[in-house]
Amino acid sequence: MKVSIITPCYNDGRFLDEAVRSVEAQTFADWELLIVDDGSTDPETQRILQDWNRPKTRLLRVPHGGVTAARNFAIQEAAGEYLTFFDCDDRLHPQFLEKTVGRLEAEPRLAFVSFYVHLHGDEAWDWKPERCDLVTLLGDCSVATAAVVRRAAVLEVGGFDRAMELGHEDWDLWLSLVERGHPGAIIPEILFHYRRRPRSRSTIADHGATYLELFRDRVRKHQASYQKHLFELLWQKEQDIQSYLDGLDAARANFESSLAPAVVRRREELKTLRRAALDAMERRLDEAYRQLDDTRAALDHEQSTPALRLPGPLRDAFEWARRRKEEK
Repeated sequence: MKVSIITPCYNDGRFLDEAVRSVEAQTFADWELLIVDDGSTDPETQRILQDWNRPKTRLLRVPHGGVTAARNFAIQEAAGEYLTFFDCDDRLHPQFLEKTVGRLEAEPRLAFVSFYVHLHGDEAWDWKPERCDLVTLLGDCSVATAAVVRRAAVLEVGGFDRAMELGHEDWDLWLSLVERGHPGAIIPEILFHYRRRPRSRSTIADHGATYLELFRDRVRKHQASYQKHLFELLWQKEQDIQSYLDGLDAARANFESSLAPAVVRRREELKTLRRAALDAMERRLDEAYRQLDDTRAALDHEQSTPALRLPGPLRDAFEWARRRKEEK
């Protein structure tokens, strides 16, 4: 057996069929799927797993202990030379195994192979890390959780650290492997579709107090590497920040240059509209004055009859309007 696909499931049975269909669609056929029921309590998930019967699939049941415990249990049960940790709400590209296993077979020095990831669900963007060397991993997790890894290397570092159940246990695994001289590589293609959900475990782990707690734990555990490579890490971070700022400047300049013609065009349109509005107002005023003159002339004519003479205030109003017309 070449690959064991390890899929913990805790109350997420509604996503399971979609995930498994992406496994069954693989162009590389030498795999087994280990679904680990992590003590699910959701009735729908229990119902789905109770009748589960799919080819090349084993269903393992464990008391609820969290994703790290579920994965570690499956690692011991796995028959594959390679492992991938595939959550039940995600999807694999059809050539996921073909390309990752092919790279590992072609380069025996590599312990794991990662790839680009498309995020969907609560977020929609592509994650495209470039490096996964030790210094990079000290500062950022640039390896996907589902990276395909040699089982022997995972067993050598003791699997996932149960102390990191809050999150980033995969980051710790890749860091531990590279520290021990087991390098990895990144295939510059989107081979994995990761579902991002609000208040998910990974979302919580990436923010606020939880992130700081996990960061402290990681620094304590890998203290020797952080001390040895501190200046390299700081320099890389500074370069990353500068690259980000340069990107913002370029985006701003591009936005302004692309927007400038539209601004000029809108200003000209506004001038045209303003002129048209003023011309229309001028015409309406001219027509109103003309009607006023006609009315005044008719009334002046009728004033020759004593019974139709205008009261003083009305005559004053017409005289005011006449003067305004002449001043204009």
